[in-house]
Amino acid sequence: MTDVNQQVVDEFRANRGRVGGPFEGARLLLLTTTGARSGAPHTVPVGYLPDDGGRVIVIGSAGGSPRHPAWFHNLVAHPRVHVEDGLFAFDADAAVLDGADRDAVFARAVETDSGWADYERRAGRTLPVVALTPVPGPPGGPGVDSPGAFLTTVHETFRRELALVRAEVAAAGPRLSAQLRINCLSACHGLHFHHTAEDTHLFPGLAATHPDLAPVLERLRAEHVVVADLIARIEQAVRADGSGDGAAVLADVDALIEQLEAHLDWEEQQLVPVLDAAS
Repeated sequence: MTDVNQQVVDEFRANRGRVGGPFEGARLLLLTTTGARSGAPHTVPVGYLPDDGGRVIVIGSAGGSPRHPAWFHNLVAHPRVHVEDGLFAFDADAAVLDGADRDAVFARAVETDSGWADYERRAGRTLPVVALTPVPGPPGGPGVDSPGAFLTTVHETFRRELALVRAEVAAAGPRLSAQLRINCLSACHGLHFHHTAEDTHLFPGLAATHPDLAPVLERLRAEHVVVADLIARIEQAVRADGSGDGAAVLADVDALIEQLEAHLDWEEQQLVPVLDAAS
């Protein structure tokens, strides 16, 4: 690993995924692969794109180098990889995309950021596009050592993702790219799944053991309905062909963030002490 990569890795881990310099505000993860020859773990920071079905896309640009990055050769030899997003860590299975599937995903990346095409021209090779599919199971991560900490970390994941989406929508102007529409939908689907899980599993369990929480849980469920309506508005807007009103989508995202921040803050105040006391 180069000294620069190691500095980014260290900063990423020390600040739970936040880094400065040229990567500040970028979509970045740490990818750990198994050496194709050595069998030793190798960790590198790489940019990523959300994809349908919870997959994550990484592209082997190697900064425009004429050779594929070492991490690509490693995951071809050993497809099971480890991913850190700064808040959670999980194993994933890597699949190299080819043909029309690869070209469609790469075209989405280029539409969002022409730098990918610049890298490919400079490299003089077809940049490999890899889909990472999380292995089923609960994610781990540093500091996620209690039910309350797990909940607040999940909440922080949504806060950060919506902040990224908000910045991307603001920069996009009147037309949203295909990739940005996927980013929006991915965030909305994840939030909907989280609230559904709370309504059907977490809240009934708490109601059974803590009847005094009934007013709290009733309010949280009502707020879930408000959030769901905002999500539906965003989903309706971004499922269009991209020619919709970017300013209107931005206003909807801002409304969702405002409502969600208040909801998450209050939920943490009310539920984290209860969850941790029961653990």
